[in-house]
Amino acid sequence: MREYVIVFLVAAAVTYLLTVVAREIAVRTGAVAKVRDRDVHAEPVPYLGGIAMLGGLFAAFLVARELPFLSASQSFVFDDALSVLVAGALVCAVGVLDDIFDLDALTKFGGQVLAVGVLVYSGIQFRYFFQSDGSQLALDATQGALLTAVIVLATVNAVNFIDGLDGLAAGVIGISALAFFLFCYRLTVINEVQRATTGALLSAALAGVCAGFLIHNFHPARLFMGDSGSMLLGLVLSATGLTVTTQFAAIDIAEGANGARASLLPMLLPVALPILILVVPLADLVLAVVRRTAARRSPFAPDKQHLHHRLLEIGHSHRRAVIIMWLWAGLIAFGTVAGSLYDDVQVYIGIGVAFAITVGLTFLVPLLPVRRKLDELAANRHEDPDSEAPQTL
Repeated sequence: MREYVIVFLVAAAVTYLLTVVAREIAVRTGAVAKVRDRDVHAEPVPYLGGIAMLGGLFAAFLVARELPFLSASQSFVFDDALSVLVAGALVCAVGVLDDIFDLDALTKFGGQVLAVGVLVYSGIQFRYFFQSDGSQLALDATQGALLTAVIVLATVNAVNFIDGLDGLAAGVIGISALAFFLFCYRLTVINEVQRATTGALLSAALAGVCAGFLIHNFHPARLFMGDSGSMLLGLVLSATGLTVTTQFAAIDIAEGANGARASLLPMLLPVALPILILVVPLADLVLAVVRRTAARRSPFAPDKQHLHHRLLEIGHSHRRAVIIMWLWAGLIAFGTVAGSLYDDVQVYIGIGVAFAITVGLTFLVPLLPVRRKLDELAANRHEDPDSEAPQTL
């Protein structure tokens, strides 16, 4: 566990430092997010945060290879991790070009497919699928590659879609990576196998990268991750889940997570978690398509009716809206992991309590009179920064 903490800290520190470099590159190359009607930032902000994230991932990988415990792990642990990082570098490069030159959608999609091809060629793809009765259905190479492409491409584009508020995407993915690290590490403990796995290594590094980047990206953001960062995070998150299915047998995942009783939920978790933690943005995507189509507009026409816009409208500040969405991501990610690892009524009670608290914070906090007054005072100070007149409630 201590070496995974080191991996997390190295990824966070290197990403934090490289973010300054990425910002300078973005300014010099003109990769800057201009202010649009549907945006919530009031001034142009540089892109290319993905460059710093990629550097943090590779730094964590190189340090992990030199740590006493992790360096003694099976060779496939680092081989698979390197394959994921190479695919991540490819999709990050496509994102950099898009941040600078604004590539068309088809070109970006082609780059994403090419990155998936790197994963499949390296052997990181689905080998089996689970049926409703918990049994295992073997997949041939073509079926596995297609399923891999669907999951990875959906996650990559969903992360890109959620990147609408300062710190939102980085926080959601960081929380999800921590939850998946818990799942991977706990599987090794229960199955009494070596603690070093690709899934645990990548998820620890991914969580660290998000933590380091958030220092620069939380409102008011000094740098956006851009497509270079969102596509990188989506690919690494989904590929991390894939490595679990290639390094653990289905029965080890099913029985290991819940003890002697086989269960379908833990077997599906490596496939489902990247999608489950993005269920909120995916639901937002579906609602956006329905809303725009009903209004006889293009499904791709931009508007300011996304979920994060709605949170701002009901009275949440920018930062609080982001934290609320982090809470929902944490509830889904950790709730799903806890439900798959432990078959205990206390776990489900805890999940229910967490759900009630999250709902309350989402809808009741903006209604509190004191909270509304504080938000009004904060807004007044923001509009008139030179005013030093005392404010009272």
